[in-house]
Amino acid sequence: MLKQKFIEAVVAEDIGRGDLFGRVATSIPARAYILAKSNGVFAGREYLEVFASLYGLKFEWYIKDGESFVSGERLVYIDGSSNMILSLERSMLDIALHASSIATLTHKYMHAIADTNVKLLDTRKTRPLLREFEKYAVRCGGGLNHRMGLDDCLMLKDTHLRTINDLDAFMVEARKKIPFTSQIEIECETLEMAKNAMHAGANIVMCDNMPTDDICEVVAWRNAHYKHILIEASGNVTLETIGAIATTGVDAISTGSMIHQANWIDLSMKIE
Repeated sequence: MLKQKFIEAVVAEDIGRGDLFGRVATSIPARAYILAKSNGVFAGREYLEVFASLYGLKFEWYIKDGESFVSGERLVYIDGSSNMILSLERSMLDIALHASSIATLTHKYMHAIADTNVKLLDTRKTRPLLREFEKYAVRCGGGLNHRMGLDDCLMLKDTHLRTINDLDAFMVEARKKIPFTSQIEIECETLEMAKNAMHAGANIVMCDNMPTDDICEVVAWRNAHYKHILIEASGNVTLETIGAIATTGVDAISTGSMIHQANWIDLSMKIE
């Protein structure tokens, strides 16, 4: 239902009060296809399928979410009325372009840490109202989702910590009030902060913008004293730096750049 509402809103934004071409042209049966004009990893099939059910289209797929494609490859054939396909062309392409671009960059990050057991996580740095869609694209690229929102994990960032006078007392109160299954993550900028977070009972300690040597110290302290706690690294993670961060022994690396730094690949639609 959420995908349907999303697609309806996307189409309404583009069509407005009606496609003017449809006032003039007589609709005929048509067959179109989406053509890859660059290499990448595909995402968007789950959303494009909603177009089929809503607007009477038929899709013949030659690719799945998460599969790679090369320039010149035909990814899907679309059958339906010409006017309907033409009205939906930009909406369908934008869905595929946006999702596939994120999936493609995510795949590059995954490749950079392929020889490790470190998990790659996204963040809440998503475009407003597009979080579910963009995080879906990350999964298609091989990454994992961090929390979807403020309601599924209590995360204490530097701004939160500035308002807390007694971390130990706060953690005791938090365990009384948040759901039993919810975890608590604490953002730390130094080894001393990380030690305090572990002592206070954090489930996850985030090493935020720490040099790799400092992250190694946090991991070593965890291994010696709190083996059950997960260590996450975040902050200024790039394709050039993620490999070194992954060698520190952290359990996960989170970065928003898979989403907000993804450059659009090139897909187009053609009518046979």
